Amino acid sequence: MMQNVHLAPETDEDDLYSGYNDYNPTYDTEELENDTAFQQAVRTSHGRRPPSKTSLASSMGRPMTGAIQDGVTRPMTAVRAAGFTKAALRGSAFDPLGQSRGPAPPLEAKNEDSPEEKIRQLEKKVNELVEESCIANSCGDLKLALEKAKDAGRKERILVRQREQVTTPENINLDLTYSVLLNLASQYSANEMYAEALTTFQVIVKNKMFSNAGRLKVNMGNIYLKQRNYSKAIKFYRMALDQIPSVHKEMRIKIMQNIGVTFIKTGQYSDAINSFEHIMSMAPNLKAGFNLILSYFAVGDRDKMKKAFQKLIAVPLEIDEDDKYISPSDDPHTNLVIEAIKNDRLRQMERERKAMAEKYIMTAAKLIAPVIETSFAVGYDWCVEVVKASQYVELANDLEINKAITYLRQKDFNQAVETLKMFEKKDSRVKSAAATNLSFLYYLENEFAQASSYADLAVNSDRYNPSALTNKGNTVFANGDYEKAAEFYKEALRNDSSCTEALYNIGLTYKRLNRLDEALDCFLKLHTILRNSAQVLYQIANVYELMEDPHQAIEWLMQLISVVPTDSRALSKLGELYDSEGDKSQAFQYYYESYRYFPSNIEVIEWLGAYYIDTQFCEKAIQYFERASLIQPTQVKWQLMVASCFRRSGNYQKALDTYKDIHRKFPENVECLRFLVRLCTDIGLKEVQEYATKLKRLEKMKEIREQRIKSGRDGSEGPRSRREGSASSDSGQNCSASSKGERLSAKLRALPGTNEPYESSSNKEIDASYVDPLGPQIERPKTAAKKRIDEDDFADEELGDDLLPE
Repeated sequence: MMQNVHLAPETDEDDLYSGYNDYNPTYDTEELENDTAFQQAVRTSHGRRPPSKTSLASSMGRPMTGAIQDGVTRPMTAVRAAGFTKAALRGSAFDPLGQSRGPAPPLEAKNEDSPEEKIRQLEKKVNELVEESCIANSCGDLKLALEKAKDAGRKERILVRQREQVTTPENINLDLTYSVLLNLASQYSANEMYAEALTTFQVIVKNKMFSNAGRLKVNMGNIYLKQRNYSKAIKFYRMALDQIPSVHKEMRIKIMQNIGVTFIKTGQYSDAINSFEHIMSMAPNLKAGFNLILSYFAVGDRDKMKKAFQKLIAVPLEIDEDDKYISPSDDPHTNLVIEAIKNDRLRQMERERKAMAEKYIMTAAKLIAPVIETSFAVGYDWCVEVVKASQYVELANDLEINKAITYLRQKDFNQAVETLKMFEKKDSRVKSAAATNLSFLYYLENEFAQASSYADLAVNSDRYNPSALTNKGNTVFANGDYEKAAEFYKEALRNDSSCTEALYNIGLTYKRLNRLDEALDCFLKLHTILRNSAQVLYQIANVYELMEDPHQAIEWLMQLISVVPTDSRALSKLGELYDSEGDKSQAFQYYYESYRYFPSNIEVIEWLGAYYIDTQFCEKAIQYFERASLIQPTQVKWQLMVASCFRRSGNYQKALDTYKDIHRKFPENVECLRFLVRLCTDIGLKEVQEYATKLKRLEKMKEIREQRIKSGRDGSEGPRSRREGSASSDSGQNCSASSKGERLSAKLRALPGTNEPYESSSNKEIDASYVDPLGPQIERPKTAAKKRIDEDDFADEELGDDLLPE
């Protein structure tokens, strides 16, 4: 043991190479034969293994590093390196990816003729058809959606038969069958083929292999509701309710809401009240609360109406406050995020939900306010107080404005004005709305100064209020300043491009300024928004007429009478245009239709009588001139025309009696005496001398009257003959037998402005709505506040949404 201990030399010099010849005897291979432990290990089972070819082996029998075994050098590590193969000793290059072996063999080709492959392709095609059907339905092409659904159904049946031939029935794809049948039933229902839809739904419901198919009875109940079969609708709704577990709370609430709506349809308000009260106690929502108020209103329970209104007010909106979308700092990253979410889909949904809640509350308040108290004013005050104490504080002012509108409906204008004037000291938004309505009221009363004053107040309170700007433009329009009015209308359109009143009024303004091309552009734009507006259609036709394009005017008037086929003014205008084009037959058709709907239009009666005279049917013209004499009994010309028609048709005795009757009513009519003298002379009656004497006396008095008129003037103007109730010059030509004969021109003169269907140069009457065509029509600017005044007090019942499975 001490032999391995080396003492430090006594000398100070260190031996740098000492110890290099020393070694561990364990590694001495020459002495292995004398190693007892090694020889013992060789004699054991480990040592009886097949002899190794290596010349030197370790005590574990493993080849040494770098040793050659089976022609391959052992790697330098315990784990074989990537790419190290037996070929390394043969001089081969390093090829870890095996690129030297060439391209991979081709894949095995699919057998497209195999039954499994055909089934897969057919199933893929069925899924594509179902998707195409759904897409077509969402795009509004219901017919194409139904065709795709039917095609999917046919291919799915072929698929089932092929699967039954190849595999066992258990391998049939039930989900695909369910989706195909459900889509087909839904498309039948969308196309109002209710019998086929019910049959298809029955196939699904009766098949026990479809799980949760019982909930489709809701859809069947919806179909029965559309068919007004309310008893069956309730039956199927209740069956669906029984099959839906209580964990599906939202779906059960929707079904109960549909049951309540169906009870309202049948007049079973007590049952409807039970349904809606249960909903409001379990999961209150806006529609159920509003329908509960309707039910209580139907049974006349005042106290319950108040409680239901309070429940409706208390329904949570579950939306974020507007302060969330206001940036609290100048952080650009935060500002970008707020700007991105300010008008995203979620924000739009929140706005829609809030607007719907306000609509329900406003409608409910207008509905119950007149009946919950002794007077509607007290009822409105109660509703306003309840709203002020809720989350809908802003609606209180709108209710006050509706209170003023209710006063207007009751013709109590003073109270309406007083109510609206209360808002002059409120915030700018409410002040602007109240001032807009006040401006509208004064405008209707032709008090343009007051209207202009309140229009200015509305504009100053809210410069971006399009209704206020429109009313201000109307007051300027009424004063004749069309250029300035156009500027106000343009500003209203810049603030709200959907303000149809401003767009219509600017078209009228351009027409007054004789800028017909710009006026036509405005009315054509408005036509794209209001497709069936009779006013817009007439204005387009009128502009084309002013542009001397009668063919386009006729085309637009044809569209107008397709919207209002009984408008006598539009029909007479069509007759006038066809008459100016020389088409008498078409003109007669439309004039006759106009006369049939409104037999008191003098111009139409005159044209029809003249038409029959020109076509030598004087007997038919008599009835039109007789009607004209009834409408204007003080006008002698119509009675003269009746007598002339009798004379032209050869009935001289009837003509003589008619002239005598005219002479008794109008003894100073010269034309009547001339005809009497002529007829009495031709027939040989003794009264001819009497009528001749009267005629000479009247002609002499006429000459004296004309001389007095002539002498009373300075001579700058020529003599003007003045005859009371004189007939037309055509009637006077009948005095001579050799004259061309009495003839009334069939060509109509242009209609006066106050007789045009929708317009006039008069600004005295203001009305924005389409006026009854039986009377003179006035063209004027539309008043923006008219929409607010025309709102109905009561809205229709809100029905629950159809419940369709997703």
